[in-house]
Amino acid sequence: MRFLLDDEQREFARTLDGMLTAADTPAVVRAWASGDTTPGRALWARLAETGVFALAVPEEHDGLGALPVELAVAFTELGRHAVPGPVVETVAAAVFLERLGDEAPAAAWLPGIASGKTAASLCLLSPGSPYSPYSPYALDADTADAVFVVDGDTVRLAESTGPLQPSADPARRLSRPLGGTVLAKGPEVAAAAAHAADAAALATAAQALGLGRALLAQTVEYAKQRTQFGVAIGSFQAVKHRLADVLIALEFAQPLIHAAALALAAGDSSSGRQIAAAKVSACEAAYTAARTALQLHGALGYTEELNLSLWIRKARALRYAWGTPAACRARVLGSESDGRPYEPDRATQKGADG
Repeated sequence: MRFLLDDEQREFARTLDGMLTAADTPAVVRAWASGDTTPGRALWARLAETGVFALAVPEEHDGLGALPVELAVAFTELGRHAVPGPVVETVAAAVFLERLGDEAPAAAWLPGIASGKTAASLCLLSPGSPYSPYSPYALDADTADAVFVVDGDTVRLAESTGPLQPSADPARRLSRPLGGTVLAKGPEVAAAAAHAADAAALATAAQALGLGRALLAQTVEYAKQRTQFGVAIGSFQAVKHRLADVLIALEFAQPLIHAAALALAAGDSSSGRQIAAAKVSACEAAYTAARTALQLHGALGYTEELNLSLWIRKARALRYAWGTPAACRARVLGSESDGRPYEPDRATQKGADG
């Protein structure tokens, strides 16, 4: 199995990196967190022009087809630049609608998702308790053009949302979707939701990989500049070891993500476990990168004014979104194979993502 990207995929990544570097994403993130989504939706439209959202939409609905590897490449760059908004949830919604087996919802929403005109959110409700990846909250439900709520074998289009809930990442605006019209009902709804959850977990893992790389790059640069006892802290052996540990963790996560994407594209029966392994690996690596960045930046790392804080706070939120560490490990080990739900870390029992 080949895990290396080809020339076209690498060029796609470079194009996205260049575009997002020029877009001043920290300003976009801060605006989104304050409730001003205008800069974010403008960036969303530019991402759509590159084909990011079309990668999750079949060709018959104006997309490029289901291309999990290219999606992983794209979301790595979105994570590297901390792009806000329900980007993962929109892709998950597209996968869900395509798998639903009902042409009417797909025809109504997929062309808009592919073109970037429609931002969507997907909320999966678990009967009885908030087991991962289920949650009563939807990301950016207050600003999304469509919020799809799956409850067992029923999916409805939400008509309103409840109050915003706090998150570790201020740019992740969580709220409960309320009411709505039933779009479809039947066993195919639950099957489509499970596949969409896998796609969301894979995209989140790729986001975390990009986020961790950005945190590492910023921390390495700072370690070259900050001095103690008259020398740069980057010359200290302990600091070198911390940074090397982060690099190794990120390097190990990358092939897991690519392998999971290839398995998903091939319809491999083991793709779910591979995605879980990729997510826990990438998100734990990103979380380690965030902790290292915070420690090596010292008190400066806590300041709201420093752009680094936008990446640090997102790392924890991504760690719990679409599959907690405990839930992912349980899936890798097959702990949920008896049909019972697997319990997430207690940090997420309130239902929010951190």
